[in-house]
Formats: sequence, C-alpha cells, structure tokens
Amino acid sequence: MAGMTGTRPGSRIAKVDIHEFRYTVDGLGVDESGNRCAMKGAVSELKAFALSVETVDGERGEYCSVHSGKSGAMVGQVRALAPHVLGMDAEAREAVYNKLKRLHRHFMAVGHSAIDIALWDLAGKSAGKPVWRMLGGYRTRLPTYASTLNGGRHGVLESKEAYGDFAEQCLARGYRAFKIHGWGEGNAREEADNLLHCAQRVGGRMTLMYDAASELKTFADAVYVGKACDEAGYAWYEDPFMDAGWSPHAARQLKEHVRTPLLLTEHVRGLEPKAPWVTERATDILRTDPDYDMGITGAMKIAHLAEAFGLDCEIHAAGPSQRHCMAAIRNSNWYELSLVAPGVRNPVPPVFGSGYSDDLEAIGEDGCFPVPDGPGLGVEYDWDFITRNRTALDTFSMPR
Repeated sequence: MAGMTGTRPGSRIAKVDIHEFRYTVDGLGVDESGNRCAMKGAVSELKAFALSVETVDGERGEYCSVHSGKSGAMVGQVRALAPHVLGMDAEAREAVYNKLKRLHRHFMAVGHSAIDIALWDLAGKSAGKPVWRMLGGYRTRLPTYASTLNGGRHGVLESKEAYGDFAEQCLARGYRAFKIHGWGEGNAREEADNLLHCAQRVGGRMTLMYDAASELKTFADAVYVGKACDEAGYAWYEDPFMDAGWSPHAARQLKEHVRTPLLLTEHVRGLEPKAPWVTERATDILRTDPDYDMGITGAMKIAHLAEAFGLDCEIHAAGPSQRHCMAAIRNSNWYELSLVAPGVRNPVPPVFGSGYSDDLEAIGEDGCFPVPDGPGLGVEYDWDFITRNRTALDTFSMPR
C-alpha cells in the first residue's frame, strides 16, 4: 500500500473465510413490532457468522458475530469487503480501517467491524497477549447490568409485576444494575408504570436504566416516559422515540423537558457522525459497539472522543470484543449482559469456549464479569458446531 514501509511479507493477509451458520433458542419469539422477545413455548432459529483471517505465514485471527438478528445485513458487507484486504498487512489495522471506511462510505460500514476484530485477535495471538493489554488496559473486572429481552405477552415478562420479579431475581444473583426493554407496542402509560413499579421493587438497591428501543411514537410520549425516569431516579434513558436516535435536534428538545441523562448514538455509525452529538450537546452519554462501529479500532476512537469532552461512553451488548474494549476504557461504567429473561438462554451463538460465558448465571460475587486473559480475544470457538450447522461458506484467497 502506498506510503507504508516495513511490511513483513509473511504478515500479508492471504485468506479470509466467512462461515454462516444457524442455531435455535428455546423460549424466544417475535412480537408484533418484529422484536425478539421472551415467549413461553416458542422456538426461534437464529443466524450468525464466523470469520477467520489468515496471513501468508499462517497466523490466524477469528471473530464470531454476537448480534444474531443483524447477521444477514452484516455478512453481506463482510463478503463485499473481504477481497479488498487480501495482500494488505494484517498488522496495519489503521490502514485497513481507513481503506474499508472509504470503500463502505455509502453503507454505514458495519461489515468492516468483523474484519477489524479478527485482525485484533490475530495481533494478540501473535504477541501472546490479550487484546485489552494491547489497548493499554485499565481493569479486568467489569461491573455488569442485566439487560432484558423485550417483554412478551405469552407468559414471560408479560406484566410490570413480572419485570419486578425478574429484577429481584437478578439482584439475588448479584447484579447491581438492571435495564428494562419494554413491550413492542410502545404504550407510554404502560412503559411509565413499569418503570415506576420496578423502582419501587428494587430502587435504592440496584441502578436502573431504561431503553425504549425507539418504540415510543411521539415526542409527547417520550416526555411522559422521561418524567417517570426522573421520578424514579433512572441512571439513563436510551433511544426514546421513533426518530431511531438519528435526530440531534429532537434529542436536544427532549433534554429541555427531562432530567434523566440521555444515552444515544447506538444507531449512529462511526466516529465522525457521532461527534456532532457531543458538540451540539444532544446526548449526555455516547454509545458505541465494536460490532457496529468499525471494530475495536473504531470503538476505541469513539470512547476517546467522549473522554476528550468529559463524557462517558457505554459499550453496547455482550461479547468478547465488548469486554476487551471496556477493559481499556476509563470513562465507561457498565457491561451490558444482553439480552436476558427468566427461563430463556441468552441468544448469543453457543460457540464460545475457554470458560467464556454470557449466561445470566455467570455473574461473579462482586457483580462483575471477567475480561478474557488468553491471547487475542481469549476465546476458542467451537468450529465443530459452526461447521455442523453451516449454511454457507465463502473463501477469498490471494492468487498463488
């Protein structure tokens, strides 16, 4: 690549494999709004993909998607980008980041993330160090909140009492924080009642958060529910209404009526588009996700943007790369154990080894989850499971 010197021939990317696979989750259904939700007796078939990147000298980095519902959109972008990294230096992650950002400037660049994360895994394995150490390192125990699935109407999280019961169960397990995803209908009064009820049940003993998931239909609805967050002392109010978290102006307007800190930019991709949300004071807390924001490289840039302005940056979702990023970020408070509900397994792909778990029961006595300490991402993937359940395989290789 022009301008680069010192590239080792053996570190050039020789092959990229993309494995699409499927798996099932009991107790998981779909509500009328299309959200995955807790649903007694339901069975959902989910899709995921795994990626491997190999260099000329045989070093290998791996990644597996954790956002099963978005895998279809993500894997198409990965497939389009993979040929463009062949022959590039696997150690030049910044060069790869900038090349792929430009190539996918029309497509919000979510497919870029998988390649970047696999390159970080490769770098850590090559150096014999976990990614969090290579990023600088700040902590190894991550304070964690239980982040619920959307409520269902079929025997699981079907009422405010059911949410309150689940919050109590999470508290008893050791969780010190609890985030509510409500029901798909976006009924403002029902959502507000749920927030107040859960605060009566566990407020003062747990930190509480609320994610409307862009379901509230009007500005008036968002203000109404926000007032409930204020009354009950919620730590943050996330993605309130159906602008999908894309309108800084709407967020600023909401901030004039609601005291609870707003957590936004989950749906705003990458470093530069998030910057105006800070400079225009449209959010109190930034959101990033290495699976969505151009990988670990992109997520760390966003966390440092927030740090420069004295803001916190919360990592979205559960997964190995999320843990490594948070472990190297000072201005982040909580690891999100998403998405959980009573009697339902966390719907992440069941392929993580090396003692890694994002199950509800894996919380430590200190209310924290650990950061993997093995080389790279510190997890071994169950490639037998992936191969057995594979639905497609794409291989991209350098010409011999």
